[in-house]
Amino acid sequence: MRKFTVIFFLIFSFKIFAQVNPNDTIRVKNLPEDSISAVKPKSEIAVLTDIQESNAPAKTVKYNPTKAGLYSAVLPGLGQYYNKKYWKIPIVWGAIGTGVGIAIWNQNQYTRYRNAFIAQLNGQPHEFSDIPGITAEALGRVQDRQKRQRDYAIAIAGLIYVLNIVDAVVDAHLYEGRKDPDLAFKPAVIFDEFSNQTAKAGLSLNYRF
Repeated sequence: MRKFTVIFFLIFSFKIFAQVNPNDTIRVKNLPEDSISAVKPKSEIAVLTDIQESNAPAKTVKYNPTKAGLYSAVLPGLGQYYNKKYWKIPIVWGAIGTGVGIAIWNQNQYTRYRNAFIAQLNGQPHEFSDIPGITAEALGRVQDRQKRQRDYAIAIAGLIYVLNIVDAVVDAHLYEGRKDPDLAFKPAVIFDEFSNQTAKAGLSLNYRF
């Protein structure tokens, strides 16, 4: 009886062990309790707006010519800064500064010779008294020449100042045209059938409409 019990117990144990499968384990997944998505779909108007924005042409940067001219009038080179033409600023400052510097130097020379001329007329000593051959006529000619060169320098500096304003205004006007693909101004090879040289270098202006 005892043997029969032991055999029965062993057979029952093997049967239970055979039924246990390590793959038959319970897996707990972190699934959301609510199966409804929290993301709301876009409305038809929002989808249409996105499509229109994607197909819209790129915005063209525009500059105000009045502002550009006013900025250059207040401070030379400021209009070029507004138009993002930074490389022109040193040119404007250098040209105007050179004209002003030459005008100041000639003004100082004119003052020297003017004072010496007046002193020479009054028979008083001056800084050129020790130089032989100095006369009132010579001092007068020198002072007139210095005055004339001063006036030229002032005129040139004023012209550069005006051109600085004009350049800023025109640059702001033409900015949109330069970005237009239908308007092109570029170097080209020109073929002339009536000349000895069939090919010549030149410029072409193309406009498509």
